[in-house]
Amino acid sequence: MTISVSIVGGSGYVGGELLRLLLGHPHVAVQQITSQQHAGRFVHGVHPNLRGATRLKFSPIEALEPCDLLFLALPHGRAAEQIESFVNLAERIIDLSADFRLNDPAAYEAWYGSSHTAPGWLSKFVYGLPELHRAELKEARYVSGVGCNATAVNLALLPLAREGLIQQAVIEVKVGSSEGGNSFSAASHHPERSRALRSFAPTGHRHQAEMIQELGEFDLHFSATAVELVRGVLCTAHVFLSQNLDEKEVWQLYRTTYRNEPFVRIVKERKGIYRYPEPKILAGSNFCDVGFAKDQRSGRLVVLSAIDNLMKGAAGTAVQAMNLMLGYPETTALTFTGLHPI
Repeated sequence: MTISVSIVGGSGYVGGELLRLLLGHPHVAVQQITSQQHAGRFVHGVHPNLRGATRLKFSPIEALEPCDLLFLALPHGRAAEQIESFVNLAERIIDLSADFRLNDPAAYEAWYGSSHTAPGWLSKFVYGLPELHRAELKEARYVSGVGCNATAVNLALLPLAREGLIQQAVIEVKVGSSEGGNSFSAASHHPERSRALRSFAPTGHRHQAEMIQELGEFDLHFSATAVELVRGVLCTAHVFLSQNLDEKEVWQLYRTTYRNEPFVRIVKERKGIYRYPEPKILAGSNFCDVGFAKDQRSGRLVVLSAIDNLMKGAAGTAVQAMNLMLGYPETTALTFTGLHPI
Protein backbone atom coordinates (compact mmCIF):
# COMPACT_ATOMS: atom_id res chain seq x y z
CA MET A 1 0.00 0.00 0.00
CA THR A 2 1.27 3.46 -0.93
CA ILE A 3 0.74 6.32 1.49
CA SER A 4 0.66 10.03 0.72
CA VAL A 5 3.11 12.27 2.56
CA SER A 6 3.84 15.98 2.44
CA ILE A 7 6.77 18.03 3.71
CA VAL A 8 6.14 21.40 5.33
CA GLY A 9 9.18 23.63 5.14
CA GLY A 10 10.97 21.85 2.34
CA SER A 11 13.51 24.40 1.15
CA GLY A 12 16.08 23.81 3.91
CA TYR A 13 18.79 21.18 4.01
CA VAL A 14 16.73 18.79 6.15
CA GLY A 15 13.66 19.23 3.95
CA GLY A 16 15.73 18.48 0.86
CA GLU A 17 17.25 15.41 2.47
CA LEU A 18 13.80 14.18 3.48
CA LEU A 19 12.55 14.58 -0.07
CA ARG A 20 15.58 12.72 -1.45
CA LEU A 21 14.86 9.75 0.82
CA LEU A 22 11.11 9.74 0.28
CA LEU A 23 11.41 9.85 -3.51
CA GLY A 24 13.26 6.55 -3.24
CA HIS A 25 10.81 4.95 -0.83
CA PRO A 26 8.73 2.19 -2.49
CA HIS A 27 5.67 2.73 -0.30
CA VAL A 28 5.47 6.53 -0.36
CA ALA A 29 4.06 9.11 -2.76
CA VAL A 30 5.17 12.67 -2.03
CA GLN A 31 2.08 14.79 -2.46
CA GLN A 32 3.31 18.31 -1.65
CA ILE A 33 6.36 20.17 -0.39
CA THR A 34 6.00 23.71 0.88
CA SER A 35 8.08 26.86 0.87
CA GLN A 36 6.75 30.37 1.22
CA GLN A 37 9.85 31.92 -0.34
CA HIS A 38 10.03 29.54 -3.30
CA ALA A 39 6.34 28.82 -3.94
CA GLY A 40 5.76 27.99 -7.61
CA ARG A 41 9.40 27.04 -8.31
CA PHE A 42 10.53 23.57 -9.22
CA VAL A 43 12.05 21.78 -6.25
CA HIS A 44 15.26 21.04 -8.14
CA GLY A 45 15.90 24.79 -8.37
CA VAL A 46 16.65 24.72 -4.65
CA HIS A 47 17.80 21.10 -4.32
CA PRO A 48 19.82 20.60 -7.53
CA ASN A 49 20.77 17.01 -6.63
CA LEU A 50 17.11 16.12 -7.29
CA ARG A 51 17.19 17.30 -10.90
CA GLY A 52 15.41 14.67 -12.99
CA ALA A 53 14.15 12.83 -9.91
CA THR A 54 10.93 14.83 -9.49
CA ARG A 55 8.83 17.49 -11.18
CA LEU A 56 7.35 18.71 -7.92
CA LYS A 57 7.01 22.43 -7.35
CA PHE A 58 6.98 24.16 -3.99
CA SER A 59 3.52 25.06 -2.68
CA PRO A 60 2.60 27.78 -0.20
CA ILE A 61 1.65 26.42 3.20
CA GLU A 62 -1.90 27.72 2.71
CA ALA A 63 -2.34 25.27 -0.17
CA LEU A 64 -1.65 22.16 1.93
CA GLU A 65 -4.10 19.34 1.38
CA PRO A 66 -4.89 16.37 3.64
CA CYS A 67 -2.44 13.47 3.48
CA ASP A 68 -1.62 10.31 5.42
CA LEU A 69 1.54 11.61 7.09
CA LEU A 70 2.95 15.11 7.44
CA PHE A 71 6.63 15.90 7.96
CA LEU A 72 7.29 19.29 9.55
CA ALA A 73 10.71 20.79 8.81
CA LEU A 74 9.98 24.34 9.93
CA PRO A 75 12.18 26.80 11.83
CA HIS A 76 12.12 26.58 15.61
CA GLY A 77 8.78 27.56 17.16
CA ARG A 78 6.69 27.42 14.01
CA ALA A 79 5.38 23.87 14.37
CA ALA A 80 4.16 24.48 17.91
CA GLU A 81 2.37 27.65 16.84
CA GLN A 82 0.43 25.82 14.11
CA ILE A 83 0.08 22.31 15.51
CA GLU A 84 -3.72 22.49 15.79
CA SER A 85 -4.07 23.16 12.07
CA PHE A 86 -1.53 20.49 11.12
CA VAL A 87 -3.30 17.71 13.03
CA ASN A 88 -6.41 18.41 10.97
CA LEU A 89 -4.46 17.63 7.80
CA ALA A 90 -2.87 14.30 8.67
CA GLU A 91 -3.44 11.38 11.01
CA ARG A 92 0.29 11.10 11.66
CA ILE A 93 2.91 13.83 12.09
CA ILE A 94 6.69 13.77 12.39
CA ASP A 95 8.12 17.13 13.47
CA LEU A 96 11.84 17.56 12.84
CA SER A 97 12.22 20.82 14.78
CA ALA A 98 12.99 21.05 18.49
CA ASP A 99 9.41 22.03 19.35
CA PHE A 100 8.24 18.69 20.75
CA ARG A 101 11.46 16.92 21.76
CA LEU A 102 11.21 17.63 25.48
CA ASN A 103 8.52 16.07 27.66
CA ASP A 104 8.55 18.71 30.38
CA PRO A 105 7.35 22.30 29.73
CA ALA A 106 9.58 23.53 32.57
CA ALA A 107 12.63 21.92 30.98
CA TYR A 108 11.72 23.50 27.65
CA GLU A 109 11.51 26.94 29.24
CA ALA A 110 14.80 26.44 31.10
CA TRP A 111 16.74 25.44 27.98
CA TYR A 112 14.99 27.50 25.31
CA GLY A 113 14.43 30.67 27.30
CA SER A 114 10.69 31.01 26.71
CA SER A 115 7.51 29.19 27.61
CA HIS A 116 6.19 26.60 25.18
CA THR A 117 3.30 27.82 23.02
CA ALA A 118 1.55 24.43 23.01
CA PRO A 119 2.57 22.69 26.26
CA GLY A 120 -0.39 20.31 26.18
CA TRP A 121 1.04 18.66 23.08
CA LEU A 122 4.44 17.76 24.54
CA SER A 123 3.20 14.57 26.16
CA LYS A 124 1.55 13.44 22.91
CA PHE A 125 4.83 13.22 20.99
CA VAL A 126 7.20 10.25 21.14
CA TYR A 127 10.89 11.13 21.03
CA GLY A 128 11.87 9.84 17.61
CA LEU A 129 15.09 7.90 18.19
CA PRO A 130 14.28 4.26 17.34
CA GLU A 131 17.17 2.81 19.33
CA LEU A 132 15.54 4.21 22.48
CA HIS A 133 11.82 4.17 21.67
CA ARG A 134 11.17 1.52 19.03
CA ALA A 135 8.13 -0.01 20.74
CA GLU A 136 6.49 3.38 21.34
CA LEU A 137 7.15 4.50 17.76
CA LYS A 138 5.26 1.51 16.40
CA GLU A 139 2.12 2.78 18.16
CA ALA A 140 2.71 6.54 17.78
CA ARG A 141 0.71 9.08 15.86
CA TYR A 142 2.96 12.04 16.69
CA VAL A 143 6.74 11.81 16.68
CA SER A 144 9.39 14.42 17.40
CA GLY A 145 12.64 14.80 15.56
CA VAL A 146 15.99 14.43 17.29
CA GLY A 147 18.83 16.85 17.85
CA CYS A 148 21.84 15.77 15.80
CA ASN A 149 24.34 16.41 18.61
CA ALA A 150 22.03 14.70 21.09
CA THR A 151 21.75 11.67 18.81
CA ALA A 152 25.52 11.27 18.58
CA VAL A 153 25.86 11.54 22.36
CA ASN A 154 22.84 9.40 23.23
CA LEU A 155 23.97 6.53 21.04
CA ALA A 156 27.55 6.83 22.30
CA LEU A 157 26.54 6.60 25.96
CA LEU A 158 23.31 4.57 25.92
CA PRO A 159 24.84 1.17 26.85
CA LEU A 160 26.64 2.69 29.84
CA ALA A 161 23.75 4.90 30.96
CA ARG A 162 21.24 2.03 30.91
CA GLU A 163 23.40 0.12 33.37
CA GLY A 164 23.92 3.14 35.63
CA LEU A 165 27.67 3.04 35.02
CA ILE A 166 28.34 6.72 34.33
CA GLN A 167 29.63 8.80 37.20
CA GLN A 168 30.69 11.75 35.05
CA ALA A 169 30.91 12.47 31.32
CA VAL A 170 32.73 15.40 29.70
CA ILE A 171 31.69 15.58 26.05
CA GLU A 172 32.65 17.61 23.01
CA VAL A 173 31.12 17.35 19.57
CA LYS A 174 32.78 18.66 16.43
CA VAL A 175 30.17 19.62 13.86
CA GLY A 176 29.88 20.59 10.20
CA SER A 177 28.40 23.81 8.84
CA SER A 178 25.13 22.26 7.62
CA GLU A 179 24.09 21.91 11.26
CA GLY A 180 23.38 25.66 11.18
CA GLY A 181 20.86 25.33 8.34
CA ASN A 182 20.78 27.24 5.06
CA SER A 183 20.05 30.73 6.41
CA PHE A 184 22.84 33.25 6.13
CA SER A 185 24.70 34.96 8.97
CA ALA A 186 28.03 36.61 9.67
CA ALA A 187 29.22 33.33 11.18
CA SER A 188 28.38 31.38 8.00
CA HIS A 189 29.98 33.91 5.62
CA HIS A 190 32.66 31.96 3.74
CA PRO A 191 35.71 34.03 4.80
CA GLU A 192 34.61 33.66 8.43
CA ARG A 193 33.50 30.01 8.34
CA SER A 194 36.15 28.47 6.10
CA ARG A 195 39.03 26.83 7.99
CA ALA A 196 37.34 27.73 11.27
CA LEU A 197 37.82 25.74 14.44
CA ARG A 198 35.28 27.67 16.51
CA SER A 199 33.86 26.84 19.91
CA PHE A 200 30.34 28.20 19.45
CA ALA A 201 28.73 26.55 22.50
CA PRO A 202 31.25 25.80 25.24
CA THR A 203 28.31 25.58 27.66
CA GLY A 204 24.53 25.71 27.56
CA HIS A 205 23.81 23.98 24.24
CA ARG A 206 20.10 23.17 24.00
CA HIS A 207 20.64 19.60 22.83
CA GLN A 208 21.97 18.84 26.31
CA ALA A 209 18.35 18.82 27.48
CA GLU A 210 17.66 15.81 25.23
CA MET A 211 20.70 13.99 26.59
CA ILE A 212 19.49 14.47 30.16
CA GLN A 213 15.94 13.44 29.27
CA GLU A 214 16.94 10.30 27.38
CA LEU A 215 20.00 9.10 29.30
CA GLY A 216 18.96 10.04 32.83
CA GLU A 217 20.60 12.20 35.44
CA PHE A 218 24.36 12.02 35.95
CA ASP A 219 27.19 14.55 35.97
CA LEU A 220 27.15 15.55 32.28
CA HIS A 221 29.16 18.37 30.68
CA PHE A 222 28.82 19.27 27.00
CA SER A 223 30.54 21.58 24.48
CA ALA A 224 30.22 22.04 20.72
CA THR A 225 32.86 23.15 18.21
CA ALA A 226 32.43 24.07 14.54
CA VAL A 227 35.01 22.50 12.20
CA GLU A 228 35.81 22.41 8.48
CA LEU A 229 33.06 20.00 7.44
CA VAL A 230 29.75 20.42 5.65
CA ARG A 231 28.12 17.24 6.96
CA GLY A 232 29.06 15.34 10.05
CA VAL A 233 29.22 15.13 13.84
CA LEU A 234 32.04 13.54 15.81
CA CYS A 235 31.34 13.03 19.51
CA THR A 236 34.23 12.52 21.93
CA ALA A 237 32.98 11.61 25.40
CA HIS A 238 35.38 11.30 28.32
CA VAL A 239 33.52 8.99 30.69
CA PHE A 240 34.40 8.27 34.31
CA LEU A 241 32.72 5.05 35.35
CA SER A 242 31.25 3.95 38.64
CA GLN A 243 32.82 0.50 38.08
CA ASN A 244 36.27 -0.27 36.70
CA LEU A 245 35.35 -2.12 33.50
CA ASP A 246 38.08 -3.40 31.23
CA GLU A 247 37.85 -3.04 27.45
CA LYS A 248 36.55 -6.58 27.00
CA GLU A 249 33.65 -5.89 29.36
CA VAL A 250 32.89 -2.59 27.58
CA TRP A 251 32.94 -4.38 24.24
CA GLN A 252 30.50 -7.01 25.51
CA LEU A 253 28.17 -4.32 26.85
CA TYR A 254 28.09 -2.38 23.56
CA ARG A 255 27.77 -5.53 21.48
CA THR A 256 24.82 -6.71 23.59
CA THR A 257 23.06 -3.34 23.32
CA TYR A 258 23.55 -2.88 19.60
CA ARG A 259 23.65 -6.45 18.30
CA ASN A 260 20.28 -6.15 16.57
CA GLU A 261 20.37 -2.45 15.68
CA PRO A 262 20.46 -2.05 11.88
CA PHE A 263 22.08 1.39 11.92
CA VAL A 264 24.55 1.27 14.81
CA ARG A 265 27.99 -0.22 14.15
CA ILE A 266 30.77 -0.77 16.68
CA VAL A 267 34.03 0.46 15.17
CA LYS A 268 37.23 -0.47 16.96
CA GLU A 269 39.94 -1.76 14.65
CA ARG A 270 43.54 -2.66 15.44
CA LYS A 271 44.98 -1.32 12.18
CA GLY A 272 44.28 1.22 9.46
CA ILE A 273 43.35 4.89 9.41
CA TYR A 274 39.67 4.27 10.19
CA ARG A 275 40.19 2.51 13.51
CA TYR A 276 37.56 4.68 15.21
CA PRO A 277 34.34 6.39 14.06
CA GLU A 278 34.84 8.97 11.30
CA PRO A 279 31.97 11.15 9.99
CA LYS A 280 33.62 11.60 6.58
CA ILE A 281 32.73 8.08 5.44
CA LEU A 282 29.16 8.32 6.75
CA ALA A 283 28.04 11.19 4.50
CA GLY A 284 24.59 10.43 3.11
CA SER A 285 24.12 7.34 5.27
CA ASN A 286 21.87 6.64 8.24
CA PHE A 287 24.55 4.87 10.27
CA CYS A 288 25.96 5.81 13.64
CA ASP A 289 29.43 4.38 14.24
CA VAL A 290 30.47 3.97 17.88
CA GLY A 291 33.90 3.14 19.28
CA PHE A 292 35.87 3.44 22.50
CA ALA A 293 39.29 3.28 24.13
CA LYS A 294 40.22 2.76 27.78
CA ASP A 295 42.90 4.89 29.43
CA GLN A 296 44.59 2.34 31.66
CA ARG A 297 46.42 4.97 33.67
CA SER A 298 43.41 7.04 34.76
CA GLY A 299 40.54 4.59 34.22
CA ARG A 300 38.90 7.09 31.85
CA LEU A 301 36.83 5.56 29.05
CA VAL A 302 36.82 7.60 25.83
CA VAL A 303 33.71 6.86 23.76
CA LEU A 304 33.50 8.14 20.19
CA SER A 305 30.55 8.27 17.83
CA ALA A 306 30.04 9.66 14.34
CA ILE A 307 26.96 10.47 12.26
CA ASP A 308 25.84 12.50 9.27
CA ASN A 309 23.90 15.27 11.02
CA LEU A 310 21.39 15.60 8.17
CA MET A 311 20.74 11.85 8.09
CA LYS A 312 20.96 9.95 11.39
CA GLY A 313 20.77 13.35 13.08
CA ALA A 314 17.60 14.44 11.25
CA ALA A 315 15.97 13.19 8.03
CA GLY A 316 17.24 9.62 8.10
CA THR A 317 16.03 8.98 11.62
CA ALA A 318 12.68 10.59 10.73
CA VAL A 319 12.21 8.15 7.83
CA GLN A 320 13.32 5.29 10.08
CA ALA A 321 10.64 6.36 12.57
CA MET A 322 8.06 6.59 9.79
CA ASN A 323 8.86 3.02 8.73
CA LEU A 324 8.22 1.84 12.28
CA MET A 325 4.98 3.83 12.59
CA LEU A 326 3.59 2.34 9.39
CA GLY A 327 4.85 -1.22 9.76
CA TYR A 328 7.36 -1.12 6.90
CA PRO A 329 10.78 -2.78 7.21
CA GLU A 330 12.80 -0.37 9.32
CA THR A 331 15.65 -0.03 6.81
CA THR A 332 13.45 0.82 3.80
CA ALA A 333 14.99 3.64 1.71
CA LEU A 334 17.89 3.92 4.18
CA THR A 335 20.42 1.32 3.05
CA PHE A 336 22.93 3.67 1.36
CA THR A 337 26.31 2.87 2.88
CA GLY A 338 28.20 6.13 2.33
CA LEU A 339 31.15 6.75 0.01
CA HIS A 340 34.86 6.16 0.19
CA PRO A 341 36.90 8.09 -0.67
CA ILE A 342 35.04 11.38 -0.54
